[in-house]
Amino acid sequence: MSNLKQIYAWLKKQKKRQKIIIKEKNISELYSWKYKSDRIYHNSKKFFSIVGLRVISNFYKHYTWDQPLIYQNENGILGIIRRNKNREPEYLMQAKVEPGNINKLQISPTVQATKSNYTGVHGGKKIKYLNFFLNKTKWLVNSKQTEQGFIYLFKKNTNILLNINRNINFSKNYKWIQKKHLISMIEKKNILNMDTLSVFSCSINKNSFDSPIDSMKQINNWLAYMKKRYYIKVNRIKLSNMKNWVLTNKNIFHKSKSFFSIIGVRVSTKSREVNYWDQPLIKNNNISFVGFLVKKINSTTHYLVRFILEPGLKSGSLTCTVNTSNVKNYRKNNNLSFKSKFILKNFFFKKNKYSVKYDTIQSDEGGRFYQSQIRYMIIQLNDQQKIKIDKNYKWISQNQMIYLIKKGVLDIEARLLFACYNFNKII
Repeated sequence: MSNLKQIYAWLKKQKKRQKIIIKEKNISELYSWKYKSDRIYHNSKKFFSIVGLRVISNFYKHYTWDQPLIYQNENGILGIIRRNKNREPEYLMQAKVEPGNINKLQISPTVQATKSNYTGVHGGKKIKYLNFFLNKTKWLVNSKQTEQGFIYLFKKNTNILLNINRNINFSKNYKWIQKKHLISMIEKKNILNMDTLSVFSCSINKNSFDSPIDSMKQINNWLAYMKKRYYIKVNRIKLSNMKNWVLTNKNIFHKSKSFFSIIGVRVSTKSREVNYWDQPLIKNNNISFVGFLVKKINSTTHYLVRFILEPGLKSGSLTCTVNTSNVKNYRKNNNLSFKSKFILKNFFFKKNKYSVKYDTIQSDEGGRFYQSQIRYMIIQLNDQQKIKIDKNYKWISQNQMIYLIKKGVLDIEARLLFACYNFNKII
């Protein structure tokens, strides 16, 4: 059993042992990748590809726009093994390097793998402990969840948490970590990776008491109304036909330079399934921002959620109170509603006036995003502090949030922030 100091020492040692070298490279020169006018894809036609998309929606001020997205027509597995030791839950976590991680190595799930990885398309080493998650067993959690809807096209991962009652052998880059230590780590920057948070977001216990403002029937009726009122349509187009995007041998970027770009990298490490590989990555130089306003109503914690349509999701979903990829220039973001800008300015940017319950920077997923970070914040309002909301917003109770996560209604940013705030309640 390790204490927190020993865990950090282990991470430091693993970072030194699992040396990884990442060098930017022209996307036109990536080994085993084809850069064509219509898309970027791997020679195996597995893993993922970068495609062009034309989006039409009445939900945004920009009625239509073009953008690249990651197309990965396969589900990945995000799985964590759990056990009870001395009546305390602990989890088999992996110290894993990823090319896009801001600090190269973070704590990831026991298994974190795309189908192409765990079926051995790369021809490298097998994924450890995969058999636990492929065999039919009694899972504590088994939930398909969506990924980033503005980056991925219809991408889902299966989030699994399972319990074992026997000892298993594990290698140096794995460690059993107690729940109380994970709770401490969630307050720190860039230690627990995004996929770890995703699994735990699906494994939060309900409160014994919950008194919501609206019933689930009322919430479902509201969702149905919003989905009928707004629409989003997407059509595949050639990368070369995307308006306002510049394609070069080096990278792909938006003319305004306000959005993400696509870069190429060469990765070298001895701690992964193969020792080296090339790949494209999504690069965002801005720190994204997601935030919840929460309030005690009827002695029950409620979260102010917002309806959203995202090009990479097949249906409307619920996101945080505020969710923006460029908080510095939020005033110039035409796709950010007036209400969102108002809330940012008057609540999150004046946090000294309110009770800040959580405020930490966490990394995006390092396998597809290059040094991308998100600032997560929760502001709690008191009984006297009120906010006017429009039809796009709804107060959702604690237990209703858990129910909606299980139903796949919350987007990934909302799920992760909810997990950060409720980490002491994980199974």
